[in-house]
Amino acid sequence: MALYAALIYSDDVDWSDPQWADQIAEYGEFGQTNAASIRGGAVLYPTSTATVVRVAGARGGDVLTTDGPYAETKEAFTGFYLLEAEDLDAAVAMAGQIPASWSGGAVELRPVIPRNVPQG
Repeated sequence: MALYAALIYSDDVDWSDPQWADQIAEYGEFGQTNAASIRGGAVLYPTSTATVVRVAGARGGDVLTTDGPYAETKEAFTGFYLLEAEDLDAAVAMAGQIPASWSGGAVELRPVIPRNVPQG
């Protein structure tokens, strides 16, 4: 089995606002249907809440922050799932069930490079 990050791009809105409850419910349905394959995920607050971090010069340089998104776009990175799938075709089939894939957004799939990261 392989892991895929399903990066969700959709309208840049505050998904915690009750006006989006119907669409969030669709994501809940996806989560229930595919619970056996979902290894993690999250919904992100709008890009207006983002802080961009850069280091001046090389490692150890001054840390610089900027409020707001890295780039202004119509669609924004609004959430993700970590999916376990037999292969890319199976991951694509699951991604096609994520609401952003049919409601004006997109889902970008990327294979995840396995790493041994200590769990805390």
